[in-house]
Amino acid sequence: MLTVEDARAQILAAFEPLPAEVVSVDRAFGRVLAQDVTARVTQPPRDVSAMDGYAVRAADLARAPVTLQIVGEIPAGGDFDRRLPPGAAVRIFTGAPLPDGADTIVIQENAARDGDRVTVEQAEPAGRWVRPAGLDFQAGSVGLAAGRRLSARDVGLAAAMNRPWLSVRRKPRVAVLSTGNEVVLPGEELGPSQIVSSNGYGLSAFVEACGGAPLHLGVAPDTKAGLREVLEGALHADLLLTSGGVSVGEHDLVQAVLRDLGADLGFWKIAMRPGKPLMLADLRGTAVLGLPGNPVSGMVCSTLFVRPAIDRMLGRDAPAEPRLPALAGRDLGDNGPRQDYMRCTLTLDGDGNRIATPFDRQDSSMLSRLAQADGLLVRAPHAPALPAGGAVEVVPFDAGV
Repeated sequence: MLTVEDARAQILAAFEPLPAEVVSVDRAFGRVLAQDVTARVTQPPRDVSAMDGYAVRAADLARAPVTLQIVGEIPAGGDFDRRLPPGAAVRIFTGAPLPDGADTIVIQENAARDGDRVTVEQAEPAGRWVRPAGLDFQAGSVGLAAGRRLSARDVGLAAAMNRPWLSVRRKPRVAVLSTGNEVVLPGEELGPSQIVSSNGYGLSAFVEACGGAPLHLGVAPDTKAGLREVLEGALHADLLLTSGGVSVGEHDLVQAVLRDLGADLGFWKIAMRPGKPLMLADLRGTAVLGLPGNPVSGMVCSTLFVRPAIDRMLGRDAPAEPRLPALAGRDLGDNGPRQDYMRCTLTLDGDGNRIATPFDRQDSSMLSRLAQADGLLVRAPHAPALPAGGAVEVVPFDAGV
């Protein structure tokens, strides 16, 4: 059996970044940049006031208290068409540009106005309450780097940099296929030995959360003819995910049908728990990842292998498992020959230490435990017993995944 690390390396080697496409900035949320985004403008374009008050010369305040002549007013978006003379002030509002000659803002709470004159009781240094030109960013500067998945904050920044169009990676098209005569779709009538299918829905949501475009193909019957038809129909996808049927039992037909279709099979089992039956294949140029039919095993494998594959297609770095250090929340027994990923919760103790507490029962059929988990506590093959409080590592679940 392959190690988890070797399996991930082979999976990542099967993918390359997808081509770029251009989208409008209002459609860019969640997309991954294919090119750096540079500012087309300087923000702010001039020195501007950070507060409502009076634009003055700091030198005039050195002899405070001082009374200054008000010679104008500048609202946000306005301007002052002459240089501020000594002994003068301009009424100014937040965001308005400073007049030439002014270098300080006296906020209105610290000034007393009487008609066209204003009295300032204390000196202020040059630059007080002034936002200098280019404080936020300057024209030509890189605001967002290629490979970044755009948040709502990023979209706002791109718009502020005057970028109405952005170059992003095409979303990976990921076909999702479940197999098995024993499963029916949610809402359908259940037979006496049937269960409700969750894999297709969970995996499709996972793909979307990772930045891909899922195509849910439903459930294929456990017949070679039916499975062959569905697999051939998914050849336009960038990645085909199957769940179930990848082992070598009499009813595990995915491998056999893929071979009949001329697929090149890489591996089909790895040394991990849960998720031993994992398959990588190439079907006429379409990568196929065969996930375990067990819903928990399939989602764990998706976290460890599908997400890095999608990241690779999106041009993002696909690092090894992102692990957080933690302390074990309970005693752990010795581990067997396979790398174990234990569903766990994460909390903080009174000293701020991250505590990872695995569920007592780690049955891979328990989706409710997976939904309640905050991450996966990783135990190496043949790891010895560990008392509560011992150092462990956790693969955290991202929000929405």
